[in-house]
Amino acid sequence: MTDDPIETQTPKRPITDPAEALAALERAIPGLADYRRPAPAALDWALVEESLGTALPSDYKYLAEWYPTFAIGDYILVSLPEPGEEHRVHRGFQRSLDVLVDAWLEPDLGLLAYPTPGGLLPWSQSDESDQLMWSTAGETPQEWFVTVAGRGGAWWHYAGGAVQFLAELCDSTVEPWGLRMFDPEVTPC
Repeated sequence: MTDDPIETQTPKRPITDPAEALAALERAIPGLADYRRPAPAALDWALVEESLGTALPSDYKYLAEWYPTFAIGDYILVSLPEPGEEHRVHRGFQRSLDVLVDAWLEPDLGLLAYPTPGGLLPWSQSDESDQLMWSTAGETPQEWFVTVAGRGGAWWHYAGGAVQFLAELCDSTVEPWGLRMFDPEVTPC
């Protein structure tokens, strides 16, 4: 990374395999596996990614293929594409980007919105409006890292993928800087 004024938490061992990241998330959230689909959903990723103008990280895509949208601890909403609804995904990302631009960005910190190269692309949020985003820096989406904007003003990075971030947030491996504590229970949405 660059000379970023925002602090970064780095996983002890970055997980690059999507199946391994999902297994870590299932271990970290009791009952999550109860909502796992019996077979992966056939999502039209080409349509989703074409509408967004970018490919998405493989861990996120793998999560979406195995799970419907869910909430963690009635706090973090993990909104995922549903089969047959891929044409609506762009609208959801665009609404999140609009909120990000209007209320959250910190240009003085070099934080800009996607589609600016390296810009932030929201992928989740809390019920308290904390934002979980990808920093789209890197040659491929597998190099993207997580940026957190806490509603109290805390900004920080997690140098790993979204699914591993959720797993480590839920199992307390990651410090929840600026986020409230919550029970890692799953609620289907």
